[in-house]
Amino acid sequence: MPLYIGLMSGTSLDGIDAALVRCGEGRPEWLGATGLPFSAALHDDLLALCLAREVSFAELARLETAFCECQAEAVNRLLLETGTSREAVTALGSHGQTIEHAPGSVPPHTYQLDNPSLLAELTGCAVVGDFRRRDMAAGGQAAPLAPAFHAALFTDPTHTRLILNLGGIANLTRLPPSSDHAAVLGFDTGPANMLMDAWCQRHLGHAYDADGAWAAGGRVDEALLSRLLDDPYFRRAPPKSTGREYFHLDWLATHLTGDEVPRDVQATLAELTAASIATAIAQGGMRSNDNCDALIPCGGGAHNADLLVRLHRHVPEIPLTPCEHFGWSPDWLEAGAFAWLAHQRMAGLPGNLPEVTGARGPRILGGVYAP
Repeated sequence: MPLYIGLMSGTSLDGIDAALVRCGEGRPEWLGATGLPFSAALHDDLLALCLAREVSFAELARLETAFCECQAEAVNRLLLETGTSREAVTALGSHGQTIEHAPGSVPPHTYQLDNPSLLAELTGCAVVGDFRRRDMAAGGQAAPLAPAFHAALFTDPTHTRLILNLGGIANLTRLPPSSDHAAVLGFDTGPANMLMDAWCQRHLGHAYDADGAWAAGGRVDEALLSRLLDDPYFRRAPPKSTGREYFHLDWLATHLTGDEVPRDVQATLAELTAASIATAIAQGGMRSNDNCDALIPCGGGAHNADLLVRLHRHVPEIPLTPCEHFGWSPDWLEAGAFAWLAHQRMAGLPGNLPEVTGARGPRILGGVYAP
């Protein structure tokens, strides 16, 4: 079966994930992966770009070039580490770096910083890029796209399964059994690591709260949690998606009184993530399904022991099942999704699920850039 490399840089802005995946008949097979952290300077510049109201074309071009150079370095490293020739790779699937995702704006828009032409030039590989805008052009949210890949990878003949991606934003996929003709359900539930990371950086100077240790020692501020959960996003029915432009520290600040203990705020943000996911599971009618045999966490939050404890407390009836149980590391699932989406594009097959994104129908996603 053909080989693809998926490239992902998420809302956490921590670097490039690259995954080598064999795609074709049957389930996608993970063969290897590598990560390339952004330099502190590039991280800060990308974060500033995400928050900027004005930016010059020259600055956009500079950051896009630097981002693509990181992607190319990650690809070359992965090829070397796995002993794979670039000629064996059918295509790279490049998500790009989301700068703004606003499906509810007029007009709706989603922007990913990327230059697939430069990436093809730097790597010598065909590149599939710009996945999201075709779904949006068809009236969809353009996100999440991973549920279609989750369906190809995790669907079981007899059991329902839930896939929970804990990146900067959390998104949830409900996979009915293959014997059931119910639709796959998937949507962004709200913040996962994004607010916790930002608060930790502000008060401790650390990029993230390792293992959730700081949050675990705090006390949940129930009044603050109630105000946060009262945000209308959590009550909105799917399809829905969100990002940094909605959930950020300024959003948090509007709910603070100024008297809070920083560590208690961190604990409250962790509880917000767990509680909003539990709400989403109930919203999708998933808690009442006693045929659900696994809640599978992936992404960086899958390593946050405190967050997993909170999740189990909110949803004790569904077993938390490690991604490794299915032959995949939780760290590379999103990159794997874009390898699979590249395969779908090269095979002339749809990459979206209209019931997830709200698009008018299945669409072939992405453009192809020859090496």
